[in-house]
Amino acid sequence: MPGIRRPRKRALALAVPLLLGASLATGGVASAQAKPKIKVANGVTQPVFSYADAIREYVYVESTIDTDLDGKKDRVRVDIIRPKESDQGLKVPVIIDESPYYDNSGRGNEAERKVYDADGGPAKFPLFYDNYFVPRGYAVLNVDMIGTNKSDGCNDTGGRADVLGGKAVIDWLNGRAKAYGSDGSPVKATWTTGKAAMIGKSYDGTLANGVAATGVKGLETIVPISAISSWYRYQRMNGVTYNNNNYQTWLAQYVDTEEDAKCAATHERMNAEDGDETGNFNPYWKERDYIDGTLADVSRVRASVFAVHTVNDLNVKPDHFSTWWKALAEEGVPRKVWIGQYEHVDPFDFRREEWVSTLHRWFDQWLYSIQNGIMNEPRADVQLGPDNWITQSDWPARNAIGLPLRPQADGGLDLTRGSGTATFTDARVSENALVADPTVANPNRLAYVSQPLPADVRLSGTPTADLRVKLDKPTSNLTALVVDYGEDTRVDWRTRLGITTLTEESCHGESTAADDACYKKTVTNTANRPLEIVARGWIDAQNRSSLSHPTPLEPGKYAQVRWQTLPQEYVFKEGHRLGLIIAGTDASYNADAATGAAVTVDLAASKITIPVVVGGGTFEFGRQTKSKWQGPGKVDLPKPVSKLQ
Repeated sequence: MPGIRRPRKRALALAVPLLLGASLATGGVASAQAKPKIKVANGVTQPVFSYADAIREYVYVESTIDTDLDGKKDRVRVDIIRPKESDQGLKVPVIIDESPYYDNSGRGNEAERKVYDADGGPAKFPLFYDNYFVPRGYAVLNVDMIGTNKSDGCNDTGGRADVLGGKAVIDWLNGRAKAYGSDGSPVKATWTTGKAAMIGKSYDGTLANGVAATGVKGLETIVPISAISSWYRYQRMNGVTYNNNNYQTWLAQYVDTEEDAKCAATHERMNAEDGDETGNFNPYWKERDYIDGTLADVSRVRASVFAVHTVNDLNVKPDHFSTWWKALAEEGVPRKVWIGQYEHVDPFDFRREEWVSTLHRWFDQWLYSIQNGIMNEPRADVQLGPDNWITQSDWPARNAIGLPLRPQADGGLDLTRGSGTATFTDARVSENALVADPTVANPNRLAYVSQPLPADVRLSGTPTADLRVKLDKPTSNLTALVVDYGEDTRVDWRTRLGITTLTEESCHGESTAADDACYKKTVTNTANRPLEIVARGWIDAQNRSSLSHPTPLEPGKYAQVRWQTLPQEYVFKEGHRLGLIIAGTDASYNADAATGAAVTVDLAASKITIPVVVGGGTFEFGRQTKSKWQGPGKVDLPKPVSKLQ
């Protein structure tokens, strides 16, 4: 069948190790061959199927939409690799990596792209998923997102086209959608169980989130890595923009390497609807919200979720996983999470051996129903330092409590109620300038620093800034930075995202001349620095009550402005000082112009609440004479970090 390519026949058909359970007649001669089966040992599937002889093929799945308005439903290119035994009665589940990057930036640390043979069939599948999982009885599908590479249509950066193309592939695997070969003849997925997983980093993981939130049947699990859960949150925080106008359209054009006039109307519509001029949340962003959206909603999720994110990811910022994670928990979705200290990095490149092993067990559990105990293990793996990973029952740490720290007129930061006021001017200032020596006056920021910490203090979760402010203009951007002032060796996520790529390789799976399973190893970058910005958060003050309907402040009158920073996992070391920086427009991450407003902060009604993990002993924070904990119960000293669970 055109579009479907079969492997070469092997000279020897001795597949006895693969055809498990074959019945033998008297004398040891097989009287009949049973259907091929997977092999399970030590709780996981074993590599008993030939990668070299696997079936490599492609189809075009028909979606439900016509985004390029050519009168035909968009078709989605699907490149498939599966064990040859799946044509001999073996029914296999499916691992899908849907991506817009297969012909532009590539996938993984080594930027692998798809490679095709002379007939247009798939010759190389990026990443290790095919090499590792096909021999263990899985099919692997590399799917071109609508509007990219060999798929039809126009992508729309998180909207209907992005989501419904992937959903159509799941529907085809379960007999609910049509697919065609290159000659237009229909193709059915007779070789699959219908059970599917979606996995991927960044945009790929975003597609997994979006498709899962449609509630499509047959998608059993997703593994979103550094993935978006709300495109508004990717572009903005509380009315403050991260990128210049029309970034959504720029990204749509970047991933469509054959961009032409057919998609001009789609992109003009995106520009008209995204509301860049205000920074507000509107129906455009509602369609692209997978937690509470018009197209996808977390309440519809049927799949289990294994999320991975890094707290220093300032591309897809960590509030994507924290808000998604919280919503999944409220819906009772089975889930697991890894939280690292890097920037925008895949776990294959910061914890490789553990990642491959854990991912294998996860897929075996959810796609083959192998009860290997992974769901009985601690739900969260959390990195606290360059070589320090712990496990805990959930995230954030269940024993974390809110520590309300209050700015003082003398520049201190402790648990007592402050007094007086302080004023700064909203200007565009870099973070390096904002966190520089907090004892030096700066007209564009306020700086408050605690006394040296009496013990290690671990932040686990999302700090909340709560300020009472008065402006001399209708609005101002506000920035809150939580800072660790103290010399320490930390993961250097600012340098090459936190990893250095070596020349030595490690191999995971089987290889062919066209597609090997070996990838360069990496090591964690570390740096000794005098401080670290631990948490960041921004808000346009007029969006304090609503992201959709701004309320300008009345100049000269106070208003309470409360917002969350990005989440974190971090240990402040004994003897370090915990700092709070309050400022206007953060030039390092905000695209907005500063308003130039004079911002007066009422210190008596302002604080930042930091979720901290505590243990045994009484914790007196800051000035010993007046800063004992005044909340419910006492605050205890943290346990030693190495023993945290």
